[in-house]
Amino acid sequence: MNHQRHAQGEPPDRPGEKPARPWRRRWWFVGLAGVTGVALTAVGVAVTPVGETIRRALPAVGASGSPVDVPPADDSRDESSGEADQGGGVVGDAGTGDGQQGERREGKPVPCNPDRLIAEIALANAGGGAVLDLAADCTYLLTADVGEGAGLPPITTPITLTGGRNTTIERAAAVNQFRILAVNAGGELTLNQLTITGGHAAEGGGGILVNTGGVLTVNHSVVHRNIAGVLGGGIANNGTARVSHSSIERNIGNQRGGGVFSAGPLEIAQSHVRGNLADLGGGVFASDSGVTVQGGSIADNWAQSGGGLFVSGGIGTVTGTRITGNSSHSDGGGVRVGLGGQLTLRWVRLTGNTALSGLAGGLFVEGDIGGGSYVVIEDSVIRNNTAMAAAGGGIFNAGQTVVRRTRILGNRADRGGGIHNSGTVSLSATKVVDNVAVTDGGGIVNDGGTVELNTATGTIVIKNRPNNCVDVAGCAG
Repeated sequence: MNHQRHAQGEPPDRPGEKPARPWRRRWWFVGLAGVTGVALTAVGVAVTPVGETIRRALPAVGASGSPVDVPPADDSRDESSGEADQGGGVVGDAGTGDGQQGERREGKPVPCNPDRLIAEIALANAGGGAVLDLAADCTYLLTADVGEGAGLPPITTPITLTGGRNTTIERAAAVNQFRILAVNAGGELTLNQLTITGGHAAEGGGGILVNTGGVLTVNHSVVHRNIAGVLGGGIANNGTARVSHSSIERNIGNQRGGGVFSAGPLEIAQSHVRGNLADLGGGVFASDSGVTVQGGSIADNWAQSGGGLFVSGGIGTVTGTRITGNSSHSDGGGVRVGLGGQLTLRWVRLTGNTALSGLAGGLFVEGDIGGGSYVVIEDSVIRNNTAMAAAGGGIFNAGQTVVRRTRILGNRADRGGGIHNSGTVSLSATKVVDNVAVTDGGGIVNDGGTVELNTATGTIVIKNRPNNCVDVAGCAG
């Protein structure tokens, strides 16, 4: 593979965005060359055993540093994995997804030279846009911030960058910090069959920053091993972002959104978000915005809270996706919904997630603004999630949760192995079976809230240990 450097100066990084508010916990990350060697120090938070936990959560990489393609879900944890999996192909290399790539537009060839790529993007910005065809088997190795904290000129017009097999845009290791790409207002950036790696931004968007009024589309590509000091290790989206048949993996967002932070419309289709780290929302943190996830997986991510997906305000929909193997130090190993957020899960497998010392191995629904957050779960499986040190192995609900035609199986917690409720839960045509609690309420614990079993629809709560229910009307203990 060709590796080319560009020979410009090295001005200091200029951040792309300011943090929304001061944060009590800040992590400093050491060792940019390999994320598996990350050293974490949490101020004011006890996080003793997480180093080894994080190393185990990260997916394997080959000797070259490219991701080794592994199944997004551990089927040994969940034997009936085909039921809800409507995900697209795994993207282990740029351009290897299973979906239709669409008609390729012939563009202007860009030889394997980073200076030429910089020049062509500058010309495209000046000329109202362009389609640029990058060289296959080439790494465009960037060595300097050329503007607004990015190694390539900020995108201000419609520009498409199309690569091929093993086409990579990478920040060189021993240079000043900068992200790879920024999309400004009026810019519309499309990436096809590319790998974006090695970016390191002081604030938002380690790999790619989308500013207000910008649009990003990522197709059949890989965004991995990028770091952001605040938001969005892989992608920070303040405009509009669409990710299709791609992988976002092994990125670090110091505060929120290890893989993706989004404060604008976000769509993720037939893609895999895995092995990312953050304080909040290891895989995806969606803040007061709309997020849609269809197919693919959110797997093996880690966070202090909300290991896989954190919906904070706004409205989200997840359909046909596996949310598996994620972990958090405190609450919400798989998914957390808060600040009045609304989330719908359909045909989702929420399996094998863990809250190491907090609430909700699988799903944590906060009870806060406006009567709490609101979640609807339909035709899904919530299985083998764990909150052994606290409550709610499968679900901890303090807001409002509606569960229809769903199986809650084999989850474990100190109390409320299947469900711990202090808000309002309604179950229709749902099975709560074979869940385990250490102290009480293997199936469901109702802690001052309301549980509606709707047994006429076929809801059953059986075979849970040491008992089925605590303070649930119509449920045999």
